[in-house]
Amino acid sequence: MATILIVDDDAALRDGLAETVTDLGHQAVTAASGREAIGLMSARTDAVLLDLRMPGIDGIETLRRIRADDDAPPVIVLTAYASPENTIEAMRLGAFDHLVKPIGREALRELLARLPPRRSGQHDDGSAAASGLIGTSEAMRRVQKTIGLAADSDTTVLIRGETGTGKELVARALHVHSRRSASPFIAVNCAAIPQDLLESELFGHVKGSFTGATSDRAGAFRDAGPGTLFLDEIGDMPLAMQAKILRALQERIITPVGGKPVKVAARVVAATHRDLARLVAGGEFREDLYYRLNVIPIELPPLRERTEDILPLANHFLALASDGRPRPRLSEAAAARLQHGPWPGNVRELRNVIERACVLTRGSVIDADDIHITEASLDAETPATDLPAAVARLEERMIRRALGTCNGNRTEAARQLNINRQLLYTKMQRYGLLDDEASGNLTRTVGKDDA
Repeated sequence: MATILIVDDDAALRDGLAETVTDLGHQAVTAASGREAIGLMSARTDAVLLDLRMPGIDGIETLRRIRADDDAPPVIVLTAYASPENTIEAMRLGAFDHLVKPIGREALRELLARLPPRRSGQHDDGSAAASGLIGTSEAMRRVQKTIGLAADSDTTVLIRGETGTGKELVARALHVHSRRSASPFIAVNCAAIPQDLLESELFGHVKGSFTGATSDRAGAFRDAGPGTLFLDEIGDMPLAMQAKILRALQERIITPVGGKPVKVAARVVAATHRDLARLVAGGEFREDLYYRLNVIPIELPPLRERTEDILPLANHFLALASDGRPRPRLSEAAAARLQHGPWPGNVRELRNVIERACVLTRGSVIDADDIHITEASLDAETPATDLPAAVARLEERMIRRALGTCNGNRTEAARQLNINRQLLYTKMQRYGLLDDEASGNLTRTVGKDDA
C-alpha cells in the first residue's frame, strides 16, 4: 500500500481522486493548496498527484519546492489546461508524468503501478521562456515531455521529421528550457552551405589559411560557446565532414582550418528529414556518427497525423499575421477545409496558407473559398516504397480533399469520388479518418446512398 498525497484546490476533484486511490488499496492524503501540500510532505509520502492551476503557490512552484528535496517522491502533474510550456517545464523540473484531467480509474491504477521508488531529483530554479511549440495532441505532448526531460542534459539529441514539421522549434525549445538558455543558440543548415565552405563555417579558420581568408573566423562551434549548436539537415553532410563532426562530439575538440585544436563546450542538437538508418545501410552516412547523434531521438509527427492541432495552429498564425489589427475568424467551412488538407508541407505550409488568407481577406470572416491549399503532387511527399503504398496515399488524399470540399458530408463526398457511401466509410476507417469531427456532419439531402 502506498501513501498518495493529492493536491487540488477543487474539493470535488480532490475527494473523487482520494476515493479512487483508496478503492485501489492505497492511502490518500489530501491538500487544498500548494502551501498545505508542502507542509504535509513526509518520508511516508510515496507519490504526489498535483494540480497545476491553484491560487497562491501554483503547481509548478509547488513541484519545484517538492523536487528540491534530494529524497523527493515522484510527482504526477494533473491539469485540465495542458500547454507545451507547462508540459515541458513540469518534466524539466522532475515530474514523473504530466497528464490531462480527467484521469480514469484504470488509467490511475496503471499509473500508480508503474511509479518508481523514491529517488533524488535534479533541481533548477531558473524559469524558461515560451517554447513557441503549438499543439496538445498526444504525439506533440510526447515531444514536449521529451524536451522537458532532455533539456538540462548535455547529451546529443537527434530530431527527425518531414520538411516543415518544426524541427528548429524543437531545438530552440531544448535550448530555452535548459540551463544553457543565457548562452547563444547557433543554427547551421548543413544542406545550404557548399561543401568546400562547410568546414570553415563550423570550425572556423585562421587568416591566410586559404584564398579569401582575409581574417580569422571563430566558426559555429565556438560562436555557440557553452550554448547550443543546431546542425539542421545533417543527413546531407558529406562523409569527409562527418568524420570531423564525430571527433568534435567525442573529444569536444575542433581544429580550425589552418589552425590548432581548441576545446569547445556547445551542446549539439541535430535534425534531418532523411532516414539516417537507411543512409547508413547504403554507405551514405557514417554508422558511428549515427549512433553518436541518436542518443536521444525525437520524432516529429507530420501535420496530417495530428489533425487536432491544425485549428490551434491556424489561430496562432492568424494572430501573428494580424499584427495587432482585429483579426478575422475562421468559418466552420474554412476550419473543415483546413482539417482535411493533405499538408505535404506540414506546419510551414499551414502558416503560409493562413498568412495568404489573412492578407487577401478584407472581411471579418475567412471562409472556405479564402483557403487556397496548393494541390501538391505525390512526388512532393516522401516516396512510397511500392505501388500499393503509393496508391493508398493518393486514395487517402483524394478522400480528404473530397470531404474538405463537401464540408465533411460523406454522401456528397462519395458522389464526387464516384463510389458508394459504404465503400467510402470502409476506406475512411482504413485511413483513420472517422475520428475527424467534420466527417460526421449530417447530409443535407436524402437519397439512395449506395446507388
